[in-house]
Amino acid sequence: MELCGKNIRKIRRERDFTQEYMAFEMGISQKAYSDIENSKVKINLDILTKVSAILDIKPSDVCSISDQCGGGYYETKYNELLDFMKKNNIELPKELL
Repeated sequence: MELCGKNIRKIRRERDFTQEYMAFEMGISQKAYSDIENSKVKINLDILTKVSAILDIKPSDVCSISDQCGGGYYETKYNELLDFMKKNNIELPKELL
């Protein structure tokens, strides 16, 4: 999971966003956001989706399906969510596409 946090930090810096900005956009404290980047908390689908939306990237750009990043857990859950939404005719938010 450490790799996911490092990927988030790398992409955030490429976008020239501060941790404070990311935290504000996510509705959390800067400390809580720092814990995400430093892999002190598990990155769940909610966090992954929020971070991806703010950075304007796909969740898979943050956390790949490699063994170093959850063994494909998030990619699998992401795809299951998309399949569920499509099967139930739920409109997909643009940040999930």
